[in-house]
Amino acid sequence: MPSEPVRVGRKRPLPSCPNPLFLNWLTEMRDHAKEKGLKTQYVYQKAINSLKKYPLPLKNGKEAKILQNFGDGICKTLDERLQKYYRENVGVDAPIHSLPSGCAQTQPINNNLAPPKPSSACSRNPSGEVGANVRNAEGDAGKEKGGKKTKKREYVPQKRSGGYAVLLTLYRHSQLPGSKGFMFKNELQTEAQSLCDKSFTVPDLGSKYTAWSSVSTLIQKDLLLKTHNPARYSLTELGLALAERLESGERGKDDEQGEEKRSEAEDLGERPGTVDLTLDEEKEKDDDDDDDESEDDCSLRARPTIAASETHTERVAPVSSLSGISKASDTGEGYLLPGSYDIVLCVDFIETTGGNTARKQELVKELQRNGVMFDVRKLNVGDFLWVAREKVTPVPGQLRPPVAKELVLDYIIERKRMDDLCGSIMDGRFREQKFRLKRCGLHKPIYLVEECGSAAAHLSLPESTLQQAIVNTQVVDGFFVKRVQDVKESAAYLTVMTRYLQKLYQNCTLFCRSRELEGNEECDQESGAAVRENPHCNLISFTEFNCGAVKNKCQTVRDVFARQLMQISGISGDKAAAILEQYSTVSSLLKAYAQCTTEAEGEKLLSSIKYGKLKRNLGPALSRTVYQLYSTRGPLS
Repeated sequence: MPSEPVRVGRKRPLPSCPNPLFLNWLTEMRDHAKEKGLKTQYVYQKAINSLKKYPLPLKNGKEAKILQNFGDGICKTLDERLQKYYRENVGVDAPIHSLPSGCAQTQPINNNLAPPKPSSACSRNPSGEVGANVRNAEGDAGKEKGGKKTKKREYVPQKRSGGYAVLLTLYRHSQLPGSKGFMFKNELQTEAQSLCDKSFTVPDLGSKYTAWSSVSTLIQKDLLLKTHNPARYSLTELGLALAERLESGERGKDDEQGEEKRSEAEDLGERPGTVDLTLDEEKEKDDDDDDDESEDDCSLRARPTIAASETHTERVAPVSSLSGISKASDTGEGYLLPGSYDIVLCVDFIETTGGNTARKQELVKELQRNGVMFDVRKLNVGDFLWVAREKVTPVPGQLRPPVAKELVLDYIIERKRMDDLCGSIMDGRFREQKFRLKRCGLHKPIYLVEECGSAAAHLSLPESTLQQAIVNTQVVDGFFVKRVQDVKESAAYLTVMTRYLQKLYQNCTLFCRSRELEGNEECDQESGAAVRENPHCNLISFTEFNCGAVKNKCQTVRDVFARQLMQISGISGDKAAAILEQYSTVSSLLKAYAQCTTEAEGEKLLSSIKYGKLKRNLGPALSRTVYQLYSTRGPLS
């Protein structure tokens, strides 16, 4: 007798969900949150799983609160949609435990950027936008009646959303000549802000998400690639194709608007010709000498008074004063004319939060009391600096004003209390901070030291050691040191410095330069010393400055070698730089040691290296220490 074949799989079919309407609405809310890149999609998914397991019909959203993962918000939303469903149908007698006719049909995929029109009440989500394809109650998600699988809906970010702005910005940046193919987070947020209605840095009221939250969705959809540290963002092949479609949609819209304006002008009897405001003088002269012209042609080339007044500044400016401007504009770097910018104090957010909050808030209150224009933001190096921020006016019809240019002035302040100075000396942060301040690209670093009264008597290091460190900072390292007693004096000094810089730069034309094009240190110091006489100043943009000052950014072998050398007692930044001029990597130094015939020769290898402005020898003691560090195989004694 043949044995029965073994059954594989589930013996009993799963029962259908008795609440298909609620299931559809939750599915739409989940898909809508997923398109927006919101984490609430996972909350909706948990609620869907709970609803599918519940075997009894529900009369309203309030009854669903007994289920797991159903909170007040979801229940209230279900009740609101239920009331709307009743109003759009036959009333309270409308069936809610079965889908209305036409609601389970799968909508065709829309390749246009505009959302499709709703067909029934069940095709909209709570915010009024069209939801994803509705799934039927039998669990046959993504299937038609014939059993064929429907095509998965392509992800297209909503217009002027965070994902939309990021894709367009990266695409336009990649089309520029000389583009590096990627953008850092700060510059990407700055450039994309004008294309997005939400802020990339400040969350909306009652929410903790910003427009930048959609970047994770772009990465999950394989549209965006994130590499390196600090992060570099670039488009994948799929992202590039989608961005091209979004860009073509933008251009098509602009063309439609231009066509509408031209048709309106023709309806009003206006001629479609355009006024050319950039005619060469020779061409204008030839046109004026032409006697065969008709009066209509002359009227077309006449300059309107308003347009001429708008370009008056560029036309009457002398060539000598605009030579630098044209050069800057050709490179795409930009400039700021006198009177077109404000001097703003930037305060690191660490100086206002954490630790002794009352003391830190006192600094902010003092600045407000003194009428100082300041902005709290994240600074990757230093505690205070000043930027020249462009004055921008809101554009009619746009939600947010244009993004203002920000150029960093040459002054940066590192603030130290005596207790903080003691801790930074003991853990090695003090030397590292001075090293990073010297390399940040600003030529006038300042140390603001708060004596903090008798608190210095209870520190781990003697006061004489701290005073010697302060003197070394000023004399050896070349920093300007300002001593104050407390927070009020610090605020007073920042206020005086802000007003001084406002007066110093009030008649200056500021040019944006790149750190890659910097000259040598001596030339930079000369240009900084002549800032009073020369009204044209070359400054770094804030975005480039802050990105270049990231503490844990990718470092070269030379940078790591320099940091290693500076951990040796007695080796300062100047001494480490002198060693790097001869031996740029550890490998090159080890090769030089290997070529030494005796141990004594290796110990004296670095002793004759010159360092500093006085060109002194490094000395045999430090040379021996470095040799022992890199040549001793066993533990150091």
